[in-house]
Amino acid sequence: MSTANVVPETWELTGDDARRVLHDASVRRVVTDAAMRFRWSDGFSHSRALAFQLVLSFIPGVLVLVGFAALTHNTALSRTIIGTIVALVPGPAGDVFKQAANQGAGAVSGDGNLAALITGAVAMLISSSTAFGQIERGANRIYGVEKDRPALRKYAMAVALALSVGVLLAVAFVLLAAGRAVTSSLHSGLSRTVWVVGRWPLGAVLLAVGYACVFKLSPKRRQPALSWLLVGALVAVVLNVVSSVVLSAYLNLSGSFGDTYGPLAGFLGVMLWAYLVSIGLYLGLAFAAQLEAVRAGKGAPQSEAKVASTEPASTKDADDTTGDTSDRQTVAVTR
Repeated sequence: MSTANVVPETWELTGDDARRVLHDASVRRVVTDAAMRFRWSDGFSHSRALAFQLVLSFIPGVLVLVGFAALTHNTALSRTIIGTIVALVPGPAGDVFKQAANQGAGAVSGDGNLAALITGAVAMLISSSTAFGQIERGANRIYGVEKDRPALRKYAMAVALALSVGVLLAVAFVLLAAGRAVTSSLHSGLSRTVWVVGRWPLGAVLLAVGYACVFKLSPKRRQPALSWLLVGALVAVVLNVVSSVVLSAYLNLSGSFGDTYGPLAGFLGVMLWAYLVSIGLYLGLAFAAQLEAVRAGKGAPQSEAKVASTEPASTKDADDTTGDTSDRQTVAVTR
């Protein structure tokens, strides 16, 4: 159960903007309270669950992409995908996806062909839809909402998000991570210049817009305008980029990680990377939620009523007994 305070809906309010509210409320205070909101909503547990689903989505996705490239005999696309994986997934974690890529190419080169692609695509859709369902669960707890949508509506929304926003987020990550893998496949000098200059701002914008759409549609409540949610989305983008860079540097420079975990190093690297991405997403959402709470004049990140309702029954009984004893003593003195 989340003990985060319920964020009042402010979608009807007009006449202010997120930057003004953030400035008036103190950026430091909003950041601190957003971190507390993340904690009181059990954000780390939701991040672990989301990371698991992301890994289950990434690997079938790589299988499908490389399998499609092999089926169409597009070797340039295969090299680009593998180069993107190396750039996107830090350190030894990339080896896991390289193996998945080789597996995807081998699957379609055999007798399975189209059947293997369809199977991988179905697995990817199921896993990614489950991931978006988990995002809704975590988002609701961050906003203090205890119940998700009914199961049919929840997963219908999750499938729709996976087929729309999920694709947008995947394209954004590829634009940010592809780098030299795509540059080397371009033959025209003009196209290389456009790619090198344009991929960073375009990728960042697509990633921020994708996160803002997730923040808008995932929680079971009426959300404010996208301009409010973009602030939290930008926080999530910055956290994702910073955590990926730091983790990549650590895994590439530290030889002890691979020596310690051996053949499991790649899988653990993938899980750690997905976990950090999930934490960044939920922290960005907590920032957006806290900013709206400040806008509504309810800036306390934790609900005392919810905390009281989660106390063990023995504690409550002890309090009640103490209260009854005090009342009896008071009556006796009065008499």
